[in-house]
Amino acid sequence: MEKLRVPSSRPTSIKDIARLANVSHSTVSRALKDSPLINPETADRVKRIAREVGYRPSAVARGLVTRHTMMIGVVVTTVSDPFISEVVGGIEDMACRSGYSVYLAESGADAERETGVVRSFAERRVDGIVVTASRVGALYTPLLEEMGVPIVLVNNQHPGEFVHSVIIDNLVGSRLVTDYLIGLGHRKIGYLGDRFGYQSDTERFAGYREALDRHGLPFLPELFVEGDGKAEGGLAGAEELLSRAEPPTAIVCYNDMTAMGALRAAHRRGVRVPGHLSVAGFDDLAIASFFTPPLTTVRQPMRQMGRLAIETLLSLLAHRSAGATVRVPAELVVRESTAPPPDRGK
Repeated sequence: MEKLRVPSSRPTSIKDIARLANVSHSTVSRALKDSPLINPETADRVKRIAREVGYRPSAVARGLVTRHTMMIGVVVTTVSDPFISEVVGGIEDMACRSGYSVYLAESGADAERETGVVRSFAERRVDGIVVTASRVGALYTPLLEEMGVPIVLVNNQHPGEFVHSVIIDNLVGSRLVTDYLIGLGHRKIGYLGDRFGYQSDTERFAGYREALDRHGLPFLPELFVEGDGKAEGGLAGAEELLSRAEPPTAIVCYNDMTAMGALRAAHRRGVRVPGHLSVAGFDDLAIASFFTPPLTTVRQPMRQMGRLAIETLLSLLAHRSAGATVRVPAELVVRESTAPPPDRGK
């Protein structure tokens, strides 16, 4: 039998299949959707022809009919952030399993650029948008009605609540690690935070303060410094703390990258970790267990958070109720960067 052909200059369309099968366009469409209204023999013939000519449904055409593009826009601060890359891995995993494609764009941690990217995604008719570490936060609330596209935030960094978000319990996580250090016998515990005023840092600092208060320990302002959330800022901040007349015996760091810098500062000064100084982080990045020494930290289930963001988005798209805030529990991970202080028991 002669092989069926269509012009090679363009993709095969439903019109081509209808011509080859000598049926109407609507018959082809229904046959390909397994409609019970089509005679089984006709349906089999249409499907056979579609396979032979290499027909692939057009996502654009399908979107015009269903009003769904099967595309999700994801806005990140930067793809080079290890935390972000793990979250995006979870987003892509769940989106792919659900038949969606993911468009990724960077905001550069700039609020105006972030809003512009979100508007651009909406104009491209994505079905939904996920924003990680948002610098805009609650300002999305008035945009929802305007754009008509569901938005889910992951680890919102802007003060204020948003309708749909997935966040770690920052306060509890920071309290857990500070409680642990106090339990080891530390009484001079520094906090190395982030100077950009992010909500996550505010909550983690509050957890640190809460743990001190619960154990009757005073907050010492000289043991509080601010970094930049990166190793460089952690290095500078830890250098400042370790230069104090009475330096801390332990440091709670805003995140693992800050802790990496703190470990480097201790090494420069010949301060043994954990012999003379204990260092703890927050995130449990994949590289945290490879630090020297391996880092005690608070685990954020980053991939799970990405998957939860897509699950929330899918619920919204299906017009099912979705929780306003999905709060993920924090987990303390104890490794070798923490130990009792050298003067314990004296």
